Amino acid sequence: MDLKKLMVLTAACSMAISITACGSNNNTGGNAAATNAPADTAAATDNAGAGSDNAPAAGEIVPEEGASLVIWESKEERQFAEEISKQFTAKYNVPVKIEEVAPPDQVGKLTQDGPSGLAADVILIPHDNLGKAASASLLLPNDIFAEQTKAENTEASIVGSSYEGELYGYPRAAETYALFYNKSLVKEAPKSFDDVIAFSKTFTDKAKNRYGIMWEVGNMYFNYPFIATTGGYLFGKDGTDKDDIGLNNEGAIKGLTEFAKLKEVLPIKSGDINPDIKRSLFNSGDVAMDITGPWELAGYKEALGDNLGIAPVPTIDGKTAITFSGIKIFAVNAYTQYPNAAKLYAHFASGKDSQLTLNKLIGSVPTNNEALKDPQITGDPFVSAFAEQAKNSQPMPSIPEMGNVWSPVNAALPAIWDNNTDPKAAMDKAVEQIKDLNNGASAQ
Repeated sequence: MDLKKLMVLTAACSMAISITACGSNNNTGGNAAATNAPADTAAATDNAGAGSDNAPAAGEIVPEEGASLVIWESKEERQFAEEISKQFTAKYNVPVKIEEVAPPDQVGKLTQDGPSGLAADVILIPHDNLGKAASASLLLPNDIFAEQTKAENTEASIVGSSYEGELYGYPRAAETYALFYNKSLVKEAPKSFDDVIAFSKTFTDKAKNRYGIMWEVGNMYFNYPFIATTGGYLFGKDGTDKDDIGLNNEGAIKGLTEFAKLKEVLPIKSGDINPDIKRSLFNSGDVAMDITGPWELAGYKEALGDNLGIAPVPTIDGKTAITFSGIKIFAVNAYTQYPNAAKLYAHFASGKDSQLTLNKLIGSVPTNNEALKDPQITGDPFVSAFAEQAKNSQPMPSIPEMGNVWSPVNAALPAIWDNNTDPKAAMDKAVEQIKDLNNGASAQ
């Protein structure tokens, strides 16, 4: 499949306080100082002491006089934002206020609040949200730091930070998921899902709320291996053709048939599995294996210590499992009143040292090439395990129509799992729904 060209091979890893600090910015929602018209990049760069005909070199850009910034950050990674914002304020004398907004919700919130000047100056989004925001002219391109960003980060992260050939994002972490396992319960990580079933038959006891494996069976993100590994895909032509949908082809149905078999060893409804339940059971030793991402790493290490192991997702039908990968990227609000300061922050908070800080505090996988070679990363067996899985992952498409996929597929999976709906019938229905949305709501 063409999309493989984009595989994060590269990712390969070779893959509140508002610090308001000093703040004169007393905004309670977004940066109220912003105008309701997109920032004029040329005018903004004039503030850096350069004419609009020639963009200033990266080292010449300076924050606007009196600039202050609002940053949207995830709750889980706020600790990183606080540390980096302190450093940024100390270096550039620009106050930074942090507001917690879940990354998947930020583009929607920017759509509503950007034009009214209530949105953050810098947002943090999964790369599959980029097309929707960029096509709606909600973001400023990463222009001043473009060449430096491209040179310093993995190819996959640059692909994920770009839309229609234009670089918008400032990549800060690569994400995929892998198999976490409790070594005191599972001596050796299973190689295949057949091995998972064999072990789980000896461990699962529904009456005791104990399971060999658990993962979010109703969430397409975590179940993409059962679609892609055996030949399914989302969109053709490197994930850019909205009319070429491969979610119900022969390969996808073959993988989803294997998916349905696993209910034998995880006999609970999809709605009864959520991250909190799964985390609690894994930490207590009542779930032996969990498929999840690096955001759980710090907590699982604390709970299991030396008994924590991480391995690639088991093979499906004899084939190496293909997972989804995503790039977390900073992006600058097109309506910001302080484009220089915002671009400086996005660049500063996504550089090598910042990515190593993020890894230290949260357990993330860097996209910065030098950070990936740092002993802090190469010597970490857990991060290395994610890097290994990343070699067999595919970036989520970033076209606006990607937003039309989640709900239909996240309805089809529970139908298969909970109601024994035939996978072909469930996915045919999902594909029809996606096509209807694409044709009638491609700009959603």
